[in-house]
Amino acid sequence: MRKRLDHLPAAMLLLACMPGAAQALQLPSNAPAQPERRDPTKELVSKIHEATGLEFWGYGRGGAYGASSGQPKGGYSLGGDLQKYRLGNEGDNYLEFGIGKKFAFGDGIKLGVFYMPTLYNGKSGTAQAYVSLSGILGSTATFWAGQRYHRIQDVHLVDHWVVEDGDNYGAGIDDIALGGLGRLNAAVYTADSIDNKGGNPNKAKRFNLQWQDIPSNHNGKLTLTAAMVSGDFAQGRNGAALGLMHQQKDFLTPGLNNTVVLQTSSGHAAINGKFYNLGLSSLQNAASFGSEPVPVPATPGAFVANAAQQAGARQYRLLDTLQFQRGKWGGQALVGFQSVRPDHSAATRDFSLGGRMSYGIAQYTKLLAEFGTTRRSSKNQPLQTLNKATLALAFSPNTDFWTRPELRLYVTHANWNQAAARANSSSFGAKGRSSATSFGIQAEVWWD
Repeated sequence: MRKRLDHLPAAMLLLACMPGAAQALQLPSNAPAQPERRDPTKELVSKIHEATGLEFWGYGRGGAYGASSGQPKGGYSLGGDLQKYRLGNEGDNYLEFGIGKKFAFGDGIKLGVFYMPTLYNGKSGTAQAYVSLSGILGSTATFWAGQRYHRIQDVHLVDHWVVEDGDNYGAGIDDIALGGLGRLNAAVYTADSIDNKGGNPNKAKRFNLQWQDIPSNHNGKLTLTAAMVSGDFAQGRNGAALGLMHQQKDFLTPGLNNTVVLQTSSGHAAINGKFYNLGLSSLQNAASFGSEPVPVPATPGAFVANAAQQAGARQYRLLDTLQFQRGKWGGQALVGFQSVRPDHSAATRDFSLGGRMSYGIAQYTKLLAEFGTTRRSSKNQPLQTLNKATLALAFSPNTDFWTRPELRLYVTHANWNQAAARANSSSFGAKGRSSATSFGIQAEVWWD
């Protein structure tokens, strides 16, 4: 009988993603640390900085993608924040390129100017454009104003920043020293931005607080985050968000790192610390603001009478990620649960379990395997399931899991049940399909 991924228990699926991982991690506590590998991308950026004084940071991915006739080239997901396992599942092209310069004045004062344009599938935008001022009165703090974000924690497997703020006009103070108790960021934002042609939707305002690097235990630290949102909302209410993150190095064994994130939010505050589901004067710009943007109308830029009638939500999230690099083996795994209950509606609950494994087979060559299983449920609706698996051959300057640039040749297979097909009938579930295979070649790089 032919076996399908959706018949596998979740724990077996995660173990299947990590053949040999248990043996790789069962090392004595006094095992020597692995030597640091060369990263030519960082070395090049460092040389440019030393020669010019310019700062560079950014990320890019792109490639050629294919799929069976009539099937999408990527994007197989039930829609949750932690449900799009990205290896061999993106099918897009994206670039963000940050550049900045700090000018020194007397008494240690520095003025910084920073700009980050973006390019997504041929459409340009601006992610950041701000100025900073540091060294005032000998303080370690930095003042800033403009459009910027603070990206605190992402989950690479699913390409999602679970702790962040920004993407809007604002001002704040970074790196307020708290002695041996970590450091503090504080910022205020409106919902306006360079790319938003409709102004500040809902006259929304947001205050963010991030208390980072709080000592908690040996090799462990805490991060506390908070956000408060207010505005003139046609539906829903003002909102708030709270988050707690614990990061542990050498968890159980050297080289294994663990991150636990617990978050909650209400109203028009997003669970990651940004705005959630703001109403717009034009739906054309919806993707810039809400975690769940409304559909773009047939006529781009068309004004819709009820565009401001967007609801807030009560949200919860619990997430645990593991990552490691020991010898030829490297990887990341996650298990996560999230609940989103829009105002006056039933809650949607998402579950995600998966991982990616890398194994070096030659000096510049590694094998990659990624598996993920996801579930979505809501009241009086059938359970949706989707499973995705990818195998890839990758080339990079060394075979560590995190080394970039990386060039991959991959094949991806996904399958889902009928409930997921009906819920996604305009995309991968069209014509009642229950599975799909895609393939491609992709390059990915980041630098800072």
